[in-house]
Amino acid sequence: MSNKLTTFNQDHATHLPKEYIDRLTQPLARFFQVEAAAGIVLLFFTMLALYLANSPLSESFVHFWDISVGVNIGTFEFERTLHHWINDAVMTMFFFLIALELKRELVLGELNDLKVAMLSISAAIGGMLVPALVYLFFQWGQPGQHGWGTVMATDTAFVIGCLALLGTRIPKSLRVFMLSLAIVDDLGAIVVVTLGYGNQIDWLAIALAVVGFSAVKAMALLGVRSITLFFMIGGGIWLAVDASGIHPTVTGVILGLMTPTTKWISDDRLHTIMDCVVAYPRGDHESGNKLDRKALRTAEAAAREALSPVERLEILLHPWVGFLVMPLFAFANAGIPITVTDFTTPLTIAVFLGFVLGKPVGVLLFSWLAVQLHMAILPKDLTWRIILGGGLLAGIGFTMAMFIANLAFGEEQINTAKLGILSASLISAVAGWTLLRVFSGADTPLENTVDHDFIQNTVTKK
Repeated sequence: MSNKLTTFNQDHATHLPKEYIDRLTQPLARFFQVEAAAGIVLLFFTMLALYLANSPLSESFVHFWDISVGVNIGTFEFERTLHHWINDAVMTMFFFLIALELKRELVLGELNDLKVAMLSISAAIGGMLVPALVYLFFQWGQPGQHGWGTVMATDTAFVIGCLALLGTRIPKSLRVFMLSLAIVDDLGAIVVVTLGYGNQIDWLAIALAVVGFSAVKAMALLGVRSITLFFMIGGGIWLAVDASGIHPTVTGVILGLMTPTTKWISDDRLHTIMDCVVAYPRGDHESGNKLDRKALRTAEAAAREALSPVERLEILLHPWVGFLVMPLFAFANAGIPITVTDFTTPLTIAVFLGFVLGKPVGVLLFSWLAVQLHMAILPKDLTWRIILGGGLLAGIGFTMAMFIANLAFGEEQINTAKLGILSASLISAVAGWTLLRVFSGADTPLENTVDHDFIQNTVTKK
């Protein structure tokens, strides 16, 4: 009887058939759906890059990223180094995903309540402004003054990983607060890149980019739903923006914010279509024009289109960004030679203090001001001590900080700036995690520290 029951559970009519390969692919799929796992992969490639940069292979490792890749046809030449392809083209996908997340939160998520949103937005503004002021205090009139934008960013993947490790010790409102803060922070960083680190503007290229964005809007109004076609147009827009003097990753932000949040198929229509699906009768069918086959194809399209384009693209892109784009960026940018004397250079200290001191002060101060001015509300389970711990975690700059550092600093300064970023991210992660653990006051066993509900909710949103 028990064997029959087991067989029934495995081969129930509402389940997909099981194959032997599922024993391998399903655990892997579950791993890749957990965003905290992306932080583990990111950390691995960061450590690998640091090891290679400080090993006998360091020279070969550095020169590898200088390999030029592109197209040469007659007098036409379009080439970039591998390093530039990653930072300028591949990272556009990262910013596209960030913009999708922000729009979903603003329209469909927690940020659609203005007073709830203002707490995260105010904290993000303080977390960008105060670190930049701390940095400028130490670097004003110095060669590194132009790098103020480096200390304004927060790394979403590592922050989420730290929160997941804290599990149910911390209130859920902190997770919403930190995730929203990180998204707004990253969007602010790309604005900084556009305004602070752009080149001379080519207005003809800007005009071509505007035509491309207009074409995307027109396609959406006409009801075009082909993701492939939109990506092809987006590639052309990227080329125009790249030629304009504005950093091309801005393309991802604008296209992400333009992505519709409305569903083509409503829930009621989806249920009606599913109710009309005719079960396959016994026997073979040579033709694909049978009514039952048409109903199945309609149901397939309806199920796909029951999600808004924002949600569909987030689900599609999140694994690629988390497990390919960001680790590849870290591998190409985190490899720096380290010596003890580098830790005492003024630039390293300025970057370090901008993150470790400026971030928590800015997040806490601006959050408090927003509440006192009645611009925002403080959730009942969120205390100022916990926000301070979250502010420390926001000092994990890493991915975005290195992205801006590559634009802000020359070859003679970049390694010391990156050392400040890495050391500040490490200290911020340890200090923030410890502070939140102490302030939460829970004695949850270590094996129960990972909050699987938070991870699953985050994946579902993405």
